Amino acid sequence: MVQKGLSRRAALSRLAALLATGVASCTAPERRPSDTPAPQSSSARQPPARRLLGEFRGAWVATVANIDWPSRPGLPVEVQQDEARNLVQTAHAIGLNALIFQVRPAADAFYASPFEPWSEYLTGEQGRAPRPFYDPLAFWIDEAHRFGLELHAWFNPYRARHSSARSPLAANHIANTRPGLVKSYGDFLWMDPGEVAAADLGLSVILDVVRRYDVDGVHVDDYFYPYPVKGADGQEVAFPDDPSWLAYLATGGQLARADWRRANVDAFIERLYREVHLVKDDVRVGVSPFGIGRPDRRPPGVKGFSQYDAIYANVERWLEKGWMDYLAPQLYWKRDSAEQAFDVLLDYWRSQNPRGIDIWPGLFTSRIDASDNSWMPADIVEQVEIGRAHGANGHVHFSIAALAQNRRGIAERLRESYREPAIVPPMKPR
Repeated sequence: MVQKGLSRRAALSRLAALLATGVASCTAPERRPSDTPAPQSSSARQPPARRLLGEFRGAWVATVANIDWPSRPGLPVEVQQDEARNLVQTAHAIGLNALIFQVRPAADAFYASPFEPWSEYLTGEQGRAPRPFYDPLAFWIDEAHRFGLELHAWFNPYRARHSSARSPLAANHIANTRPGLVKSYGDFLWMDPGEVAAADLGLSVILDVVRRYDVDGVHVDDYFYPYPVKGADGQEVAFPDDPSWLAYLATGGQLARADWRRANVDAFIERLYREVHLVKDDVRVGVSPFGIGRPDRRPPGVKGFSQYDAIYANVERWLEKGWMDYLAPQLYWKRDSAEQAFDVLLDYWRSQNPRGIDIWPGLFTSRIDASDNSWMPADIVEQVEIGRAHGANGHVHFSIAALAQNRRGIAERLRESYREPAIVPPMKPR
């Protein structure tokens, strides 16, 4: 894809900075000649002259296992595109201003990649391109920008095959081209974070997208080392990274194994942040980790899974070092959860943030469903309001399907919460 230049993002950044100081008019950002105007709904009318909010209103668009898009693998191209248009238009009509689109679910691609095969979740067969050909990432970017939404490209750095995969691995999949970097663990294939070549590939994939596509951000979620699995005997199965661990020891490495694993993930996050900004300074880097912090820092009464000890994500350190432009912790619990209260966890992450990085909590909007134990729309609306009251200038819904299906009327409730227009907050100086 030919890069479209930085004029659109630069114009939006200038507008955001002016609005943040309260001196901008409400003139729309300048449009590229190739842009087509977005349809004007009530939420897109010219905002009142008093001010615009700076608030990130996002939603994840998950492609793995066809969670959000496309609705099933192998759909005709025109159906895929219609579904994408409908999701973008739904986001715009509700009042969102950003989408986080999963482009690399498992060492595969939802775009024309020189490194990895086409995803089976797109065409039904890994390695098979869309017919007639189109580039889904380019299509999503164009549609999102046409409606005034940011588009962040979401990557899974280390997952190599998901348990839902059915088609054979393509010849150019990493499990075939570099089998020594890939481990079988539970029902998944996983690239070993201890192998520098695996991290190098992940960064090459991400930087290629940043160079060639007009993305507004890059995004990684909570999958670093894999979540632990148990064997038939009920005992936790060790992740099979002995080769990389022994190679580290052979070079004179002194860290304990858990610290070494955390150092591997730290190095990836630091490189991701630094190298993305070397390519394009105005592309945001975001991380969406598991929502509970390390055990030795948690507020009293908070209990639950330790990502620090089990998947080796030292998120507090990443905040302290400033290795991201925004953090979107997955706070998938209600306010009345005794051991994982939403407001308590949000305040925790804000307290671990000495550099004032934007913190945009992830909301479990898809927990609204048809079951008897469903959350209610009021639960999500309350979390939006808690975030605002506690100083969070944004949030992200998991996932767009719940909004598109308007489960229990959540779309209407959010339109009311978003009745005042908002722009994505300007990036903070580094």
